[in-house]
Amino acid sequence: MAKKEEHEKEPNHERWLVSYADFITLLFAVFVTLYAMSQSDKKKVEEVMQSMRESFGYSTKSSPASQPAVIESGTISVIPGVRKITVTSTRNGKTRSKGGEKDFRSTKAAIEAYLMKARAQDKVSVSITQRGLVVSLKEAGFFDSGSATLKPSSYALLNDVVESLTSYSNGIRVEGHTDNIPISTSAFPSNWELSTARATSVVQYLIKQDDFDPANISAAGYGEYRPVAENGSQEGRQKNRRVDLVLLSEQGERSEPPAVSSP
Repeated sequence: MAKKEEHEKEPNHERWLVSYADFITLLFAVFVTLYAMSQSDKKKVEEVMQSMRESFGYSTKSSPASQPAVIESGTISVIPGVRKITVTSTRNGKTRSKGGEKDFRSTKAAIEAYLMKARAQDKVSVSITQRGLVVSLKEAGFFDSGSATLKPSSYALLNDVVESLTSYSNGIRVEGHTDNIPISTSAFPSNWELSTARATSVVQYLIKQDDFDPANISAAGYGEYRPVAENGSQEGRQKNRRVDLVLLSEQGERSEPPAVSSP
């Protein structure tokens, strides 16, 4: 009897599903891994954000009493509060800092963040030196050329900036500076008078805010003899025309004569 021939198996047109399923499985595994990694990064980012909130006084974990504030009036400050790192004493509810670079770093960062938000970097700059925290008020933002009178339009910016200094009891030295272009007017025979008058105008403004002890403030005029840039260009001269508010460090205060508090 003849052997029955077996029919040839028909090709399996669905074999691609196996490879496709493997591909989908691997793709799923990749996305699960990426998701797990993103959650880990999210946790790290949250830790960083929490650290920044604590640095600027917005920590939700600490009690309100432990959160430093720029203004003690209960209102929300434009510039966030800052944490003082090295403290020697407190006086009248204000912090007295030794004024090292670390001590003023948070304040500098807070002011710079505000300036960036207010788009006022061309009017105010901040730096830290051995003398302390230096807040430079540039002429273009606060004075008319040849004038020692503060512009009324500068009051809001000046007030927001100096708020960050009110929680310190350290001394403040206000220093007027000019470029090397001579001036000779009835009010200001030379750059000495102009620089000194501008420093005095800022001092008077600070005193009127009732947040600063007059005994902790001093004024000085340096004319064109303390430049921060070359006077050979217009840009350099603009940088030199400024009034510096120096929140004195412990080292900087040693050069100041002892203060006598007002009655």
